[in-house]
Amino acid sequence: MSAGPEVPPAAGRAVSIVIPVRNDGAALGRLLAQLAELGAGGDVVVVDGGSADDSMDVARRHGVAVIEARGGRGGQLAAGCRHAPGRWLWLLHADTSDPAAALTWLRRRAAEGPDGWGRFDVAFTPASRAMALVAWSMNRRSRLTGICTGDQGMFVARPLLDAVGGVPDQPLMEDVELSRRLKRVARPICRPERIVTSPRRWLAHGVSRTILRMWWYRLRYWAGASPEALARAYYR
Repeated sequence: MSAGPEVPPAAGRAVSIVIPVRNDGAALGRLLAQLAELGAGGDVVVVDGGSADDSMDVARRHGVAVIEARGGRGGQLAAGCRHAPGRWLWLLHADTSDPAAALTWLRRRAAEGPDGWGRFDVAFTPASRAMALVAWSMNRRSRLTGICTGDQGMFVARPLLDAVGGVPDQPLMEDVELSRRLKRVARPICRPERIVTSPRRWLAHGVSRTILRMWWYRLRYWAGASPEALARAYYR
């Protein structure tokens, strides 16, 4: 595993974008191109978790910082946040797209100064009636429960992240656990600006089956199952 030297936060870099990847070369290339158009290319840290495709080459071609960290998405995000220089951290999945409105708001918030954490509304493309309902449910649920997911582009000010011990270094449910910890400090900011993500995992297993599967794993997690045991079942 190679992580490189840690980079201390820099006042001039208000927002850093941390993207964990594993065999996401094509989607990553599209996202990095969009971020470059928004002038955010130099604010990106890509964290590779053992890709067998060209993910790392794609990242390097776009001139962003690239590090490696194994052990699942939680470990990747934790490593990326330690190396990112920004005071605010935006955690994005590689298959995110259309980040302009969200990034504009986040930059404005970072410039204003108050700390906080939260997420953006999510939509799916290609769109369908079923996936529109899934997105609405996800966005509504997080407003009611204060639990945010990685698909929603979670963001957090570094002082708050440090206060809860950073991103949980666990192979599954890191977004749920991070939300639980941050909720003890402050309620999330649930923004209406939308980011778009791929419905590929939903389409691969079926919408109803995926919903039931995800809730089953969450219930097991809330009941005390370890992230490692859940990850073994989830990825087998």
